Amino acid sequence: MNLYLLRHGKAEEKNLHRYSSDEERPLTNEGVKGMKAAAKGMKALKLSFDLILSSPYVRARETAEIVAEELKLKKQLQFTNLLKVEAEAGKLIRELERYHSDLNDILLVGHEPFMSSLAARLISGKQFVSIEFKKGSLAKLHTEMLMDDSCAALEWLVTPKQLIKLGEI
Repeated sequence: MNLYLLRHGKAEEKNLHRYSSDEERPLTNEGVKGMKAAAKGMKALKLSFDLILSSPYVRARETAEIVAEELKLKKQLQFTNLLKVEAEAGKLIRELERYHSDLNDILLVGHEPFMSSLAARLISGKQFVSIEFKKGSLAKLHTEMLMDDSCAALEWLVTPKQLIKLGEI
């Protein structure tokens, strides 16, 4: 199984006067433009996903929708609370193992520090390994058997700038 971890694009700053909660912060105009360009980079890499799971927070949802639209995978898009900022990686791993272990390629769209914590747990079995997940970064992890422990290898991690360059080729 290939797990692709995508951190949402650049979002509006926290502002309690504009957004009643952190969940409501959308992507900035720059964030939307950057994610559209990054999604073109994913297309250039010939990426396709059997399932796209996203946090329901607005900025993650918008990121996932941009990718799903560019890759023509809208039917594969689902939202889950298991990718929220405050979610626990073990629960997501068990859910993926239980219901999606038959899939080959899954894209997970979420937030920091959750994404780096999830990657660390799958790569090393530890919750904290220093991995820098910039906004819009995409990582590919491969596992033969998904479990809530060290079970995956990090195959690559690309920054949004690298994805955008790939889309321009």
